[in-house]
Amino acid sequence: MSDLMKDIQYVKGVGPKKAYKLNKLGIFTLKDLVFYFPRQYEDRNNLKKIAQLENEDKATIKAIVIGVTTYNPKKGMTLTKVDVKDETGFAKLVFFNQDYVKNTFKSGDTILVFGKVKKEFKNIEITSCEVEHLSNAPKNTCKIMPIYPLTFGVTNKELISMIKMVLSDENLKIKEYMPKRIIEKYKLCSIDYAIRNIHSPSSKESLKIALYRIVFEEFLILQLGLFMFKNGNTESKGIKFERHKILTDIINSLPFKLTGAQNRALNEIIEDMSSIKVMNRLVQGDVGSGKTVVALLSLANCVLNGYQGALMAPTEILAEQHYVSLTETLKGFDMNVELLVGSLTKKQKENVLEKVKNKEVDILIGTHALIEDKVEFSKLGLVITDEQHRFGVRQRSKLSEKGQNPDILVMTATPIPRTLALILYGDLDISIIDELPPGRQPIETIAVDKGKRDRAYNNLVRREVEKGRQVYIVCPLVEESEAIEAKAAVELVEELKLEFFSDLRVGLLHGKMKSKEKENIMKSFKNKEIDILVSTTVIEVGVNVPNATLMIIENAERFGLAQLHQLRGRVGRGIHKSYCILIYASKSDVCRQRMSIMEQTNDGFKISEKDLEIRGPGEFFGTRQHGLPELKVANIFKHMKILKIAQQEARYIIGEDHGLYSFENNLLKREIFDKFEYAVKEISLN
Repeated sequence: MSDLMKDIQYVKGVGPKKAYKLNKLGIFTLKDLVFYFPRQYEDRNNLKKIAQLENEDKATIKAIVIGVTTYNPKKGMTLTKVDVKDETGFAKLVFFNQDYVKNTFKSGDTILVFGKVKKEFKNIEITSCEVEHLSNAPKNTCKIMPIYPLTFGVTNKELISMIKMVLSDENLKIKEYMPKRIIEKYKLCSIDYAIRNIHSPSSKESLKIALYRIVFEEFLILQLGLFMFKNGNTESKGIKFERHKILTDIINSLPFKLTGAQNRALNEIIEDMSSIKVMNRLVQGDVGSGKTVVALLSLANCVLNGYQGALMAPTEILAEQHYVSLTETLKGFDMNVELLVGSLTKKQKENVLEKVKNKEVDILIGTHALIEDKVEFSKLGLVITDEQHRFGVRQRSKLSEKGQNPDILVMTATPIPRTLALILYGDLDISIIDELPPGRQPIETIAVDKGKRDRAYNNLVRREVEKGRQVYIVCPLVEESEAIEAKAAVELVEELKLEFFSDLRVGLLHGKMKSKEKENIMKSFKNKEIDILVSTTVIEVGVNVPNATLMIIENAERFGLAQLHQLRGRVGRGIHKSYCILIYASKSDVCRQRMSIMEQTNDGFKISEKDLEIRGPGEFFGTRQHGLPELKVANIFKHMKILKIAQQEARYIIGEDHGLYSFENNLLKREIFDKFEYAVKEISLN
């Protein structure tokens, strides 16, 4: 049997250089290669006559070569046109800078051509041509062609060729891991059939059968892994907390009344805490909905029961805001709150750690510093992670391991559509805070093309600053590189100072700055020592400056809708009317549609549904970061029926065989462990 774990560089014709490029696609082994699925297909089966071709068609024709002409329209450019005909008409095949093609055609040759049609009146040109002579067995025409996601230096033809070579090995049989009972129950094809037909479908029907197997499998493996992971945390006995009577006093001491949604979420949390089972709850709340207060009250209830609480935030700015908020609210209730962040001195850290160990600290707020080995709690009862999608599975579990089965609460201001939340968290209990506190004004959002950029700066920014307000200007997301984003931000600051705001105080914040620098800049902005803060997306989460009333987002089309909504949530936090201006450069319909959504609604849940529709679950929520398997083929909108069937089956399997210990489930279990790369150590392999 061919070894699927063989390194990709040893495949014939690959080698180290090509392997390095394939690695960028996540292809390291033969198994990665054969499980690297097409993103779409081109049906090149339907032969058309020349007279049937329409403008913008992608079509296959069978034609006879009449003649070949080569031009040099300008220096350094070659244009080759091949005249062809069939019984219904004439067309020209067009090749740019491919001088060699003129030698591959002879008058009278019968050829098959697949390409893109450009039709103006009776003139028909076909570009991006795939040409095959009829004497050969067709490889790239007259069939359903897979189209793969690519990277620089790897072509679609190369991937097709590599996969074909691997799958043509007579010794290769992809071993079945799905239990026979499930295959028969849901009429699934074998994994071997699915892999071969997903890459080289013999017909539309065989492709449909193959795709059904893969979609069902992706959902089933994801659900089973999530159920195992969650139940692994809840099987052990947890802490049984009571709803302490002093909690009501703390609620009554708040300078505002809790909203109905906050009360509902808090009651759900307290009910979980009162149970002997470990709480595992996700609290979703839109920007400004008041999740922090709910977290604070949950921590207070934990402390009133004699335990310690921990709150982990992704940034020092956010951790510090939580610290200030908790300290002020719990003043007079005899609770000691401490802050543990990277910028503390060694002596300060040691002092905090000692107090935590000796139970002199009731609530510890911090960043990743909380999960360091040196941090020892005396009696940890509740662990909260804020903006939890910023933390991987391992980081979250490392914090909860610092106690004896503490309750777990995860919070996010990225509203996840309930459908996606169910996929990502299986049966995790979900509380939704979908009501804004009274007084929060909706942010007026206006999308403008880059031609109106100068007007936005000259008019709107000056107007707000003259009123004594402050402004955020967010730099475009260039690519996943802090260094490049930092450079873009620095250049934007220079441009703004030079062309627009030489008389105003302009500050700069980006990811390459040291923590202390970021802290100082944010403090200056909060203290109104900076009029305009130019920033990259580091201000996306949690920053609270009530006097900031205008945000301008450059190249808004480069951000996801959920991220634009998160950024926009940095303004509108005070009593003044706030605005968000989205400047976009793209003229595409998709861009206009996305900008329109942002203008029409401030509802994060509606926005996230649209974002998910446009971008798909993997990119929307960064499932890889969780250590969760990527959905390569399955799509929750297109395949909702299959998702529900797979969820139902997963519940049945877990109910019958919680740890998948039975012989028939063993291979499936190994596949789950292979896919859940980072969560593996959270699930017992016994």
